[in-house]
Amino acid sequence: MEGVIDLVNRSLGEAARREFDSRVDEQADRITDALRAGQFDNPDFGLGLELEAYAIDGEHRVARVPDTVFDGNCERELGLQSVEFQTDPTSFDGAGIDAQASQLRERLLSARRAADQEGREIVLDAMWTIPPPEGTQTYLTDLRESEGVTIAENMTPSPRYYAIDNDVLARTGGTLTLSVPGTERQFPSILFESLANSIQPHVQVPDAEAFPRYYNAAVRTLGPVLALATNSPLLPPDLYDTDEPYRLVDETYHELRIPVFEQSVNSAWEKVRFPSGIRGVGDCVDKLVADPTCAPFLREWLADGDRETFADRFWELDHKRGTYWRWLRAVVGGQPVDRGDQWSVRIEYRPLPTQPTIDENVGFQCLVAGLVRGLCAADHPLATLDRDAAERSFYEAVENGLDAEMAWITADGDHTTDRAVVYEEMFDFARRGLREQGVSSDAIEAYLGPIEARWTERTTPSRWKLTRVTEHLDAGERFEDAVREMQTEYVRRSKTGEPVVQWS
Repeated sequence: MEGVIDLVNRSLGEAARREFDSRVDEQADRITDALRAGQFDNPDFGLGLELEAYAIDGEHRVARVPDTVFDGNCERELGLQSVEFQTDPTSFDGAGIDAQASQLRERLLSARRAADQEGREIVLDAMWTIPPPEGTQTYLTDLRESEGVTIAENMTPSPRYYAIDNDVLARTGGTLTLSVPGTERQFPSILFESLANSIQPHVQVPDAEAFPRYYNAAVRTLGPVLALATNSPLLPPDLYDTDEPYRLVDETYHELRIPVFEQSVNSAWEKVRFPSGIRGVGDCVDKLVADPTCAPFLREWLADGDRETFADRFWELDHKRGTYWRWLRAVVGGQPVDRGDQWSVRIEYRPLPTQPTIDENVGFQCLVAGLVRGLCAADHPLATLDRDAAERSFYEAVENGLDAEMAWITADGDHTTDRAVVYEEMFDFARRGLREQGVSSDAIEAYLGPIEARWTERTTPSRWKLTRVTEHLDAGERFEDAVREMQTEYVRRSKTGEPVVQWS
């Protein structure tokens, strides 16, 4: 492979962009023809999951993930402190759900064993809050220049990441602003996006022609589902500019990951945003092509040999999808369940933060997959909810969590903002969808029960965190110490496997 810096400079050149866009257009035409020919249909629904985590040292400070952790069970992420676990696709049924959970447990255990040998610990959490020894601002702004390319020292040394960073910086004058309650900070890199970690449930839809029904229904669920999942209410304390901690705790958003990701990119283009609906599965391809090109690469720069697999024939189009950042994303092309070289059509559900335990992460996978399956199996009218109302619900959930005002259409076709009605229907139809896929009642309750209890008990990870910080403030502790105590307790409790609703 060519040198990293050379690849980045080539990516940022106009000649590469023109050639890349030309290939994307041509590949989009061919993939649209393949869709019409039924090449993306599969026998049944499938599941997958991506799960991000981060490393800490013996004093619970964020730390780089040791190289020995990356043994094939996990992947590197944007920041050197981050790690991503991916599951192989499985069937959407009881056995497939069990396999998803088993894969995650095994891969997390392997990573934790390797990290422990290096004095590190892998944490399932949505945002790190205990800074490294040099401080958060220094960690996120430590840069060097090499042949005109800006290199963030704590960014994973990937030509793709460097190219994205430099493409964004070139369009923003080299400065990005993070503005959330309690702080407004300037950063010279997109690396501050790596403050946060997420899960991404994947739902493979077997019939490409029916895909828009599932996608459009899923769009309308984003707000209510996110409100149950919120887990990143606080940045590291040394990023705040306030001396009023109680006010900060009261005014902060329940899910800071959303503005952090949006603000790391959207000064260049509005690429990270709430999705629009689609009329046909071909719209997914058209929207991808129309999206601004960021950090283009050509296949021959990175690929080996002259392979002609199905994936390689659409290499540039697939590469562009990697910078198509909507909070719900359609993936036309991807590894299906047990189909070799054939591709699939799937939903990637992207706004959810990492949860404290494996079972809770899989619980949200079950909630998302069961809900979209159940809504469509019942021909539920939720997809007729106005898209702008669904968007308002989403950003309400970002700011207010379970107190957000939700927009919903009931099975009877009535508009409602009653959260009790929304969540009753959500879990009813999620259970229906799981039953449609042959999941046993015991398994349904094992995974959905603790998630539903978040609503009935009015408890989410973000609420737990803010409550704990407030309790420590009430005891006379400084804000940074209150956050440290909360975070230390979170790490300990998350390792027990107990769901957050059982944390006293």
